[in-house]
Amino acid sequence: MAWKVHKFGGTSVASAERYRNVAKVVRGEHEERSAVVVSAMAGVTNALIELVELATARDIRYRSALRDLHVKILETVGELVKSESNAELLVERFEANFNDTEDVLRALWLLQSTPENALSLVSGFGEVWSAQLLAAHLIDEGLNATWIDAREVLVVDPGVPSPYVRWEDSQANIDHWLGTRDEDFVVITGFVASDVDGIPTTLGRNGSDYSASIFGSLLDATVINIWTDVDGVMSANPREVPDAVVLDAMSYHEAMELAYFGAKVIHPSTMAPAVAKNIPIFIKNTFNAGAPGTRIHNVDASGFGPKGIATVDGMAMINVEGTSMIGVPGIASRLFGSLRESGVSVVMISQGSSEHSICFVVPESQAEASVDAVKTAFYAELHRGQIQTVEVIKGCSILALVGDNMAGIPGIAAKFFGALGQARVNVRAIAQGSSERNISIVIDTKESARALKAVHSGFYLGALGLSVGVIGTGVVGSTLLEQLATKAPELVDEIGVELRVRGLATSSKMVLSESAMSLTNWEDHFEDAQPSDLSAFADFIKTDSVPHAVIIDCSASDAVAKNYADWLERGIHIITPNKKANSNDYDYYRHVKDVAAQVHGHYLYETTVGAGLPIIQTLQDLVHTGDDVHRVEGIFSGTLSYLFNSFDGSKPFSEIVLEAKKLGFTEPDPRDDLSGMDVARKLVILAREMGQELQLDDVKVTGLVPDELSGLSVPEFLEALPKLDQTMADKLKAAQAAGTVLRFVGAVDAEGNATVGLEEYPEAHPFGRIRLTDNIVQFTTERYLENPLVVQGPGAGPAVTAGGVFADLIKLAMYLGA
Repeated sequence: MAWKVHKFGGTSVASAERYRNVAKVVRGEHEERSAVVVSAMAGVTNALIELVELATARDIRYRSALRDLHVKILETVGELVKSESNAELLVERFEANFNDTEDVLRALWLLQSTPENALSLVSGFGEVWSAQLLAAHLIDEGLNATWIDAREVLVVDPGVPSPYVRWEDSQANIDHWLGTRDEDFVVITGFVASDVDGIPTTLGRNGSDYSASIFGSLLDATVINIWTDVDGVMSANPREVPDAVVLDAMSYHEAMELAYFGAKVIHPSTMAPAVAKNIPIFIKNTFNAGAPGTRIHNVDASGFGPKGIATVDGMAMINVEGTSMIGVPGIASRLFGSLRESGVSVVMISQGSSEHSICFVVPESQAEASVDAVKTAFYAELHRGQIQTVEVIKGCSILALVGDNMAGIPGIAAKFFGALGQARVNVRAIAQGSSERNISIVIDTKESARALKAVHSGFYLGALGLSVGVIGTGVVGSTLLEQLATKAPELVDEIGVELRVRGLATSSKMVLSESAMSLTNWEDHFEDAQPSDLSAFADFIKTDSVPHAVIIDCSASDAVAKNYADWLERGIHIITPNKKANSNDYDYYRHVKDVAAQVHGHYLYETTVGAGLPIIQTLQDLVHTGDDVHRVEGIFSGTLSYLFNSFDGSKPFSEIVLEAKKLGFTEPDPRDDLSGMDVARKLVILAREMGQELQLDDVKVTGLVPDELSGLSVPEFLEALPKLDQTMADKLKAAQAAGTVLRFVGAVDAEGNATVGLEEYPEAHPFGRIRLTDNIVQFTTERYLENPLVVQGPGAGPAVTAGGVFADLIKLAMYLGA
């Protein structure tokens, strides 16, 4: 039977319960003979190394630490191994190991130094104990199992960064050992080996992964499973990028590139034996064994360009500039030769084609040694002024975008640097090899997390992502959330737009969520609300993990509107039906518009006039295409349209107002409608779109609210509303006698004359033929002079207003994705 190799790390065997889980996993995976490579129990190797350090330092605490470790290991035997005979045998062996360890530690105490072979012997006991514990448990479970001490078969020579395997010797040893055994399950000690003289040694950092790869090669395994505590290799560090995804597959080259940059993949050097034999490696989760994991093999056929994004912090960039470097052969050789002699590891190199400068990146701990090496190599040039600069920039990070399938695909670099630009990350240096497998940049460490999130979202959200915050959950806001709950999930497939509502706010409280909120029962989120803070709300919505951010202001608050310019400057787009910003002080309105233009932000407010009707868009199109607008007039209030369409004398006017409020057709305070100020605001907004500097005070408003009712509270006003009934009945009677209808109309002309008030129109006039909540706007322009352009349709109600806001949101996504 062929072999399948499994490797389990320390977290997978941290306790007796976890050993039992490992046994369950290997039984579930058992189709071929299984070689199970194990690390020491979590924390044991570190504890053994600490014992050596304490003893060498003549710190008496090593004795109590040894006793504690002794108790821990023997307790695990008692918890895990059911067979008394097997348990007794293990205890006997482990007692001998602890006696040997105590002898070695006593010798180190006397020597006050640590020979390498002594450290290797002691630090390797963790794997020896771990392998025997698992093998004994497998035997308890009725499996045909045994264990092997890798020090008896694996022979290595010293090497950097890891020892070199003596393949012929090791192959002969394992073949001989296998020739005498027929067990289906063989548990192998990871991390440990022996040198050519049979002296115990270790495989160094990531040694157990290396052991798995080595034994995979020695056994000609069909697959190597590396079992960890994650579901596979992630597209980015999930602690930094919440939206990181598990990669289905990747090539050996991609795995090596990402591993170098700190991604949770097995170390490049440990993969070499598997790569040489073309053995697929799977990264899987011990605690979620059913997950498919990540397959690492010679080719990734997924076709997707970038595969992963990773960062390395703690770097320093050295920049060398000078005229003597231009066109002079051997400069790079002298520079990097000097660095090599100083033992400096160069992580990245970047040089412009002018050859005037060359920069390289090293670990920050080697920055000073690097500068000394440069100054030594170019002492004469520095003395003569031919090299002007040797600059050290600390606090740097390298960010790498990795993927075999990036090669030859136009636009990868554009998207990469576009995402960084959008996140306002400054790039200090760039490097890319001719294989196009890796694009690396140097950035400031303080921008590392932001850059990582921005680049990841640019490539891995798939759809165009929008971080959405909604302010105001009243009638319009709540209806918008209902519409988003129903339709937003479908937009990913339909138009490639992913709307992530991550924040909701009212005037008193707000709720924030790192991931997209479920909007089906959005009210439930307020159970964990915090006090409302508009600045903190905006900071949260503008996240680096989603490419774009938008705040939708569904309030009627002037205080909220005063934040628009600041939010736009932060890179947050604005969508709003709130009329305050566009109808209050002209200078602030102009400032908001100017900021939007300067930062290339989008400020969309179609629903401030006419709810979901394309009134503002129509006017903008007329102006932008060069038409001269002579006059704009219309019925701009769906509320007042409803009132005067319904007011036929059969009911008192006050009763119709209360019905309209109940239906959500009026503002929270109906006087905003009846006073004519709501229409006046809309008229100001349109006048400003025509290029006029109209202020609200410039509009001549004849409202329907008498002075004695204007100073009351809302409840008091609603109670006193019947006082309007007689006056309104008289006006209706007069209009009916004249064969006309009552309509509340606003009008503004090219000279800035603006009026709002109740007017009479013949029933045959377009304004006389409207229905219920219709808005109707008539544009008289140079092109539409004899036959004015008319836009008509429902202009009130939460559904149409929310629908108009939703339409602006989709329009924004289309702008951003263009």
